Amino acid sequence: MSAILEVIRLRKHFSTIEAVREVSFQVKAGTCFGLLGPNGAGKTTTMEIVEDIITPTSGQILYKGQPRSSAFREEIGIQFQHTSLLNFLTVEETLKTFSRLYKEPEDLEEIINRCDLSALRKQRNNRLSGGQTQRLMLALALINRPQLIFLDEPSTGLDPQSRRNLWNIITGLKNEGKTLILTTHSMEEAEYLCDEIAIMDQGTIIAMGSPEHLIQAHCGLISIILPRSAWTITAHNLPFTIQEQDNEVIVLTPEIHVGLQTLMDLGINLKHVSIHSPNLEDVFLHLTGKKLRE
Repeated sequence: MSAILEVIRLRKHFSTIEAVREVSFQVKAGTCFGLLGPNGAGKTTTMEIVEDIITPTSGQILYKGQPRSSAFREEIGIQFQHTSLLNFLTVEETLKTFSRLYKEPEDLEEIINRCDLSALRKQRNNRLSGGQTQRLMLALALINRPQLIFLDEPSTGLDPQSRRNLWNIITGLKNEGKTLILTTHSMEEAEYLCDEIAIMDQGTIIAMGSPEHLIQAHCGLISIILPRSAWTITAHNLPFTIQEQDNEVIVLTPEIHVGLQTLMDLGINLKHVSIHSPNLEDVFLHLTGKKLRE
């Protein structure tokens, strides 16, 4: 699968601050690429450079193997997290206005149906809920039939049902061969939508790979958590690591069934056991020392 976008040794200075330092990555056509990082990591600056909103200090960005030309902006769509829309326009009027900016816009009925805006077409922009506004923002990003779509924290502030509906739309776009670049503060969202993820911290990429690869490489062990009162072993030689904290004993094992069977063979009471499988949140905390929203 060829790369539709290549970012090569990207750097950006703001006065004495180096916001982006030697960032390089590739985005394969037809995939969803996630860019994650704590506040101040440089991901927003990186996205704005790639979107051709701000100019890099140095580095190169290739689109379809060539430097970006004037056609680049015609072929991308951007869903901004915050955009001011004219309050007195309706959803339908807003879509019609934006469609006139492009040479070959998408059919409005197709956009309205895809983003579930049929019941809202006569609603004024200032009367939309958070989830409805996000669907409209996505519709505006799709109106020029983009091949490459940028999504800036698309589900922020949405309720679980609205978030799931938005994910379904994004999954449908990917299934059609569209390429997406996503920033998010939701590890669940990244794990569900992204084929590959780059984690940024202090202006650099500190890890990159598929969600499964990142979890296995950095947090591959499963935690079996027991109350201290259930840990009756005084002398033992177990094939896994034991951690004790507060009123719990944590058994770290690469294979859950092996760990549980060993504990049962030793007569450990598993009545109050809990199990934690590693996820992207664990990877992020391990690599950056902080949670994503800090």
